[in-house]
Amino acid sequence: MPFIASILRRVYLSLSELAWSALFLILVIHLVVSYLLFTLAGEGDLVGSPIDFLYYYMVTATTVGYGDLSPKLGLGRIIAVLFVLPGGIAIFTAVLGKLLTTIGTIWRNRMRGLGDYSERTGHIIILGWQEGQTYQTLRLLHAERRANEPMSVLVAKDLLENPASDCADYIRTERLSDADALVRAGAAQARAIIARGANDDETLAAVLIAEDHAPNAHIVAYFADDRTAQMVKQLRPRVEAVGSLAEELLSRAARDPGSSEIAARLLSAASTDTAFSLPVPPLQTPLLYGDVFLSLKREHNVTLVGLLSQGTTDLNCRDDVLMRGGETLYYISGMRLDPAAIAWARMGGVS
Repeated sequence: MPFIASILRRVYLSLSELAWSALFLILVIHLVVSYLLFTLAGEGDLVGSPIDFLYYYMVTATTVGYGDLSPKLGLGRIIAVLFVLPGGIAIFTAVLGKLLTTIGTIWRNRMRGLGDYSERTGHIIILGWQEGQTYQTLRLLHAERRANEPMSVLVAKDLLENPASDCADYIRTERLSDADALVRAGAAQARAIIARGANDDETLAAVLIAEDHAPNAHIVAYFADDRTAQMVKQLRPRVEAVGSLAEELLSRAARDPGSSEIAARLLSAASTDTAFSLPVPPLQTPLLYGDVFLSLKREHNVTLVGLLSQGTTDLNCRDDVLMRGGETLYYISGMRLDPAAIAWARMGGVS
């Protein structure tokens, strides 16, 4: 009988591996047999109510032993000593051990990059690992993470364990352009992706895959070659390509002493004068940039420095420029503004 043999083989494998299904089956059998034995022994107080029996069984199996329910007859006590007590304790111990082992396995797999965060929403994904630089990026992102914001996910290769477990979860992959790794990292619902491979070719390949699997994420990519960064900006307008600013900072600091310090403070999350962005929601009435500038300064003590509208950034915006919603404002502040706290309707309007 091949069918029966197959069933018996599955049962044997479940029992030998102590699978959850086997544990549940053993528990049910032991529970039912215990109930029947107490019924035959005449222990009416224990089996008179299913709730009372379950209560007694759990108290006995967990070795708590309150004593409010117990066998009254000699035969019932023998059944408890020889069958119910050892069986219940053994099953409880097996379940507890299995549970701890399962939790430990999940934790170890997450540390080794074998976890699955495909259901995560609103997080940031970092593609690539460079000792020092990537950890600093993760640390800065983690420092600005809000209470309800999920942890970032690092996708990297050639790492046996998570190198930044205090700042991010980890996905291990063979290559940064692996679509399956991006799916496990939750790219579909990520809000931003930072790509920085071992070289520009690897970064570019990772960016192309990220565009396909992260339709709603803002993609930022670092390129060592400024020409590659410029090419990506032209061909992939959705990607914010970042190149090295060292030469620009050096020449600017030579002409205008202190410029490098200004740039460092604007980009540092630890500074009290950091540059942030603020999306403008749809507005019922258009607003003048100058009115918004003054209102944010008075009510929130922040300084507007620019406006992004229809793909164009203006860092010296005129006061009479109209804002209709959908723009992005850039401002300097000691902390990030909550968009919900901005009273746009009270800033005036232009008919």
